[in-house]
Amino acid sequence: SGSDRLAEVAATLDEADVIVNVQGDEPLISPATIERAVDEMLNDDEAQIVTTCEPITDAADVLSADVVKVVIDRGGRALYFSRAPVPYPRDAVKKHGTLAEALRQDATLLASFRKHTGLYVYRRGFLLEYTAWPQTVLERTESLEQLRALERGATIKVIEAAAPSIGVDTAEDLERVRAILEVPSLKSHVPSRNGI
Repeated sequence: SGSDRLAEVAATLDEADVIVNVQGDEPLISPATIERAVDEMLNDDEAQIVTTCEPITDAADVLSADVVKVVIDRGGRALYFSRAPVPYPRDAVKKHGTLAEALRQDATLLASFRKHTGLYVYRRGFLLEYTAWPQTVLERTESLEQLRALERGATIKVIEAAAPSIGVDTAEDLERVRAILEVPSLKSHVPSRNGI
């Protein structure tokens, strides 16, 4: 996993107390978001990991398994991360028949969903300990490594990102990021078979 590779580097950084991991699929993450997460780690002695989230504003993101959702408690601690729509609005789904229809009919439902972003700030000692633990059932089921920490009772603090980010989880996401960065499509860099 990404955290396992990060731990290999962190093991050589004896002077570092805090390790920041910006995942490669988050090329547009705001520097202010990174700073906010580091500040939270430095000011919250209980947090072993700090990560960020942002409101979900598009119903398609709620329904997408490519978008990781996070549920947090009143103190900003992670309760669960999932690729499934959590929290699940059972009564609204009963009323409207499907989650997609419930989200279409009641826009206020979106307010209860948060998208996890690919930024982690670790205490170095915890990172080294955590990555030595075996994978857990929930981690393998959801394909989300942070569940390994949650299953062991670790405290993951979740704060709001300073600005929205676009994670690159699909080809469409990649094209949106390219458009923002004005990076030409890879097609323009691949020669045709006849060299033209």
